Amino acid sequence: MTTQKRKLTPEQTDELLNKLKARFAKNSSRHADMDWENVQPKLESNVEKLWSLSEMERTGGEPDVIGFDKETGEYIFCDCSAETPAGRRSFCYDQEALDSRKENKPVDSAVNAAKKMGIDLLTEEQYRELQQLGKFDTKTSSWIVTPPEIRKLGGALFCDRRYETVFVYHNGASSYYAARAFRGLLRI
Repeated sequence: MTTQKRKLTPEQTDELLNKLKARFAKNSSRHADMDWENVQPKLESNVEKLWSLSEMERTGGEPDVIGFDKETGEYIFCDCSAETPAGRRSFCYDQEALDSRKENKPVDSAVNAAKKMGIDLLTEEQYRELQQLGKFDTKTSSWIVTPPEIRKLGGALFCDRRYETVFVYHNGASSYYAARAFRGLLRI
């Protein structure tokens, strides 16, 4: 993918910034003690990451600021849609899993799609931290980063929230379901 394609038009940029600003204001509990006036200049100065946020938005992720890394000076955005993003569902875990399917291949894998979007899949720890900010995936589930020792054996991990508890499960990496996608994280 060329850099040219990873840039929004001025109109798209304005539309996205307005959506992000409104979501930021509506969900202030996710980012207490942060001001939009500090976030927006970071976004405007990083066109590729703004494009990644646009992809998160386009696929139904509803990205929002969930933290600030004082050491790096980066804002942390995450998909905050109530359910796993609808535009990323029915993907298997990674390229190896996709290649292993002989029939009924999904369109893509979670790892590939995240890379194309310029975002990272959540780790288990990040997923659990997100759940402290709200109730996510009460009807769906999300692939998470799988440790190499599990992936080497053909498995992959996913999480959801049921009974007011976050659960971590395993599945074959080549499996895919209409109610499973992935949540992404982006540092700006």
